[in-house]
Amino acid sequence: MDSELLDKLLNFGPYWEVEKITHTSDSNEIDIYMKFKMEAYKSSKSDYKGLHDYRNYRRWRHLDILQYKTYIKARIPRIKDEQGNVRSVEIPWATTMGRHTYLFESRAIEVLLATKNQTKSAELMRCGFNVINKIIHLSTQRGLSRRSKDTNYKQLSIDEKSFKKGHKYVSVLSDPERGTIIDVVENRTLGASKELLNNNLNEVQKQNISFVSMDMWKGYIGAVKQTLPNTQIVHDRFHLIKYLNQAVDRVRRRETKKYETLKNSRYSFLKNTYNLTIKQYFKFEEVLTLNTSVSLAWRLKECFKSLFGASDYQEAFTRFSDWRSFCTWEKIPEINKVVSMFEKHIVGVCNALVEKISNAMAERLNGKIQEIKTIGRGYRTFDNFRSALLFFNGGLKLYPHY
Repeated sequence: MDSELLDKLLNFGPYWEVEKITHTSDSNEIDIYMKFKMEAYKSSKSDYKGLHDYRNYRRWRHLDILQYKTYIKARIPRIKDEQGNVRSVEIPWATTMGRHTYLFESRAIEVLLATKNQTKSAELMRCGFNVINKIIHLSTQRGLSRRSKDTNYKQLSIDEKSFKKGHKYVSVLSDPERGTIIDVVENRTLGASKELLNNNLNEVQKQNISFVSMDMWKGYIGAVKQTLPNTQIVHDRFHLIKYLNQAVDRVRRRETKKYETLKNSRYSFLKNTYNLTIKQYFKFEEVLTLNTSVSLAWRLKECFKSLFGASDYQEAFTRFSDWRSFCTWEKIPEINKVVSMFEKHIVGVCNALVEKISNAMAERLNGKIQEIKTIGRGYRTFDNFRSALLFFNGGLKLYPHY
């Protein structure tokens, strides 16, 4: 290959030129040797006071040429400045201590975003898994360092996501407006939740947050009250309905022993009616005509849905009080247990009835997180899991400057 043409294609700046190109037939690898143009450097740098020495040859993986793996090789000069300090000359194609070029890293990021799979990306890039894993970590840290400290968050969402078997959870802080994950912390304790908020929000940002949407998890509630005292807690409507759905299903299971018709009717009650299949719809209609507690529990759950959209907190509290009275009157233990839980968190529940915010975006992000876990077949360490979540869903500027 012509060195002059390759020089133009690489475009490594005025201080470097292609010295020679070698090919190793056994490994099908190409090495492009770069030579430092000392005279050009001296004439343009006023603080140059002399060459100290050259470091040993280093090798960086570059984009492949045809079917050949391609590497950049160079000896980086160390120079003296006016103060007598010795430093290595910066190179334009990679970091001094890196093992791959910026262009290789950029292509790896593109492949990762397309496949969401580190193993498959390593195969496509013809490199080791550890190379791809390191690129994820490096680009995520780079993206986090570039994230603006002045972002005005109006509302936040805190949600949990299982990490490993055995009730191992991570807490996810997300921005519903932008649909991105802000950060992830291991565990869902009070201390971990406070760390999550304090590490990602400065004092100005904390003052501007109006609402935080969350489940009724004690650690999350305590962390927001202590860290964001001026912020209103809104218990996510998705979780509120989820608790009632679970109660309805417990009633159904209890009554299945008494009513043969209730068998195989679980999804008829868990789904929204407009999502039912024809078979599920007829089963649902059949059960609803029976004088059972499960049909009554379902109606109480649907009645709760109608409470959303209150004009203010007082109206929301009145609506909830009326609904609570109906539930108490019907004396369904499973429903009343949920009612008692709602009463303990009445402020957040009533806020949910008024405010048109929820963890809907957080739940969509949960779906994306689950996709990453499934494709990656799980993650052994929290650091790998965190970097993957932020890499794919953090809205970060991942690419290196080149």
